[in-house]
Amino acid sequence: MSDQADKADLLRSLHVPGDPLVLANAWDVASARAVVDAGFPVVATASNAIAAALGHDDGEGAPRDEMMFIAARIVASVDVPVTIDAEAGYGLAPGELVELLTGIGAAGCNIEDTDHANGGLVAPDVRAAYLGEMRAAANRIGVPLVINARVDSFFTASPFTGERRLADAISRARVYWAAGADCVFVPGAGADDLRAVVTEVGAPVNAGLPLPGGSLEDLRAAGVARVSVGPQLYRSALGHLRADLEQLAGAASYAPTA
Repeated sequence: MSDQADKADLLRSLHVPGDPLVLANAWDVASARAVVDAGFPVVATASNAIAAALGHDDGEGAPRDEMMFIAARIVASVDVPVTIDAEAGYGLAPGELVELLTGIGAAGCNIEDTDHANGGLVAPDVRAAYLGEMRAAANRIGVPLVINARVDSFFTASPFTGERRLADAISRARVYWAAGADCVFVPGAGADDLRAVVTEVGAPVNAGLPLPGGSLEDLRAAGVARVSVGPQLYRSALGHLRADLEQLAGAASYAPTA
């Protein structure tokens, strides 16, 4: 598969409520190729994992050029659609972000509504306008970029708690969907809350694993159309590395540093 528009169309078609696309997020070329070799039809990047591997904090703590260099290497290394975690857009105008993403061959992207510069969440109408301009830019370029709008109402950046978090998530998801997003992502929400978002919004809904108090089967039952594991595979790989290193250091009589 080589045509970028075809890859975007394929990615969009795999969002099936109740039979979700499961994304195993990669952080470098080796992990991306491992994802494909395991049979996954799409590669997603994990900004948290890429930033950590580069020695930076998550939340746009890593320089944009470094993040996009890794993303471009991943896209070039596999022949399946790649959706890129673009965090909150790295301060770029919507058209600039779309040009950057499509220029490196992305079929889709995540865009979140946490305001990393000022704290809290971006106002929903402001983020909706941004998404609408992204959609218009993708249409002009001719690549139907699959835009996954992340709704951070269940994160600590949100000013809401309890039932108000769900109401805010539904409200944001509705305006993002209407603005041109292809999917809405509500990380941190449980199965019941996700079911409510699916019912109330009508858009394909992305959820994260591990699910608070639930499983992949619970997400299927809730009607979720896409599931991401985010940085979990990177953390698992790092855990195995540490265990191997501890065993090797013990055999060599090296004491761990503080």
